[in-house]
Amino acid sequence: MRYIRSVALSVTLILLMAPVTLKAEEMMKRELFGRTKWGTNIEKITLINKKGIKAEFITRGATFCAMKVPDREGKLADVLLGFDKVSGYESEGNQYFGCIAGRVCNRIGKGQFAIDGKKYQLYINNPPNHLHGGNGNSLDKVVWNADEVKCDQGGSVKFSYHSPDGEENYPGNLLIEVTYTLTDNNEVRIEYYATTDQATPVSLTNHAYFNLAGAGSKTVLNHELTLNADHYTATDETLIPTGEIAPVKGTLLDFTTPHLIGERIDKLTDTPWLGYDHNFVINRKGDGLVQAAKLKDPQSGRVLTVFTDQPGIQFYSGNFLFGQKGKQGKEYAYRSAICLETQHYPDSVNKPDWPTVILRPGEEYHHVCVYAFSVD
Repeated sequence: MRYIRSVALSVTLILLMAPVTLKAEEMMKRELFGRTKWGTNIEKITLINKKGIKAEFITRGATFCAMKVPDREGKLADVLLGFDKVSGYESEGNQYFGCIAGRVCNRIGKGQFAIDGKKYQLYINNPPNHLHGGNGNSLDKVVWNADEVKCDQGGSVKFSYHSPDGEENYPGNLLIEVTYTLTDNNEVRIEYYATTDQATPVSLTNHAYFNLAGAGSKTVLNHELTLNADHYTATDETLIPTGEIAPVKGTLLDFTTPHLIGERIDKLTDTPWLGYDHNFVINRKGDGLVQAAKLKDPQSGRVLTVFTDQPGIQFYSGNFLFGQKGKQGKEYAYRSAICLETQHYPDSVNKPDWPTVILRPGEEYHHVCVYAFSVD
């Protein structure tokens, strides 16, 4: 099975809000968010739909930085972790909040791989492995260009970046486009496109952290999670897959029926995973979109349903959050948000029997994911 053509992520928000009349030019707002420590301007782009819902993005890391959705009583809350200033995103407190992760998201064992017999060594930033594209010039840290896109479905912004040959020691000039569209049907659609002039591994994801009670709420362990996955990729103690596709039945990883995240997590605390940090093999037939996950906050009634065409989804339970201060000075406590990252399996570049992540000249990378928000 191949997943090389283009990448799209859609976020659907099902909201009971009265529509408002907006002109095309009112669906997108651009403003200065701040400057990097090197003096580079960072823009914030706000997309607004006819229901008055806003989605916010910044050019550093093509980051999805804010999204307010209603609870069962119509009260809005921002459900994404992030920062109010550029300095926050440049700090050690930023644990890939809302960014585009890559060229290859997740882990590559010992940072090593080979293509057509040529070996490559990447930066080791998660010893002894390579994580989320590298060190100083991974996609989450660079500044992307942003251009307005005319779209009959709503406000849209396209982020683009040229990753030069050899950046983070990846081969090939990689041209990437990431387009976010907020539709009047309350969908935030993210489309990723990538092409290359040399064979290179590519597996992108959005690294949003969610707490459906609102970013800054003390815990996410009271959220209920369901995963459409009968198997997971078993790993060694460094979280690199062994190659075994293991069943979840009878394990702490069985979310095929709803479970509270905190129900069994303590049994994983003193393991190499420190909680949940596992890639699940999504049940699917064919290459189209399927439901991968459903997250529910019983108290607010907010529900997040994830759809994707990717083979895997990484469930990470915020095990390294440490109380750093984010938006409006709110603290992001240990295990106060989770990530549900649709992607290829970790270390696929070293697993020839798994869906390939090698993009070659003349091919185009594509991936679709939908985050659908509703109220129960």
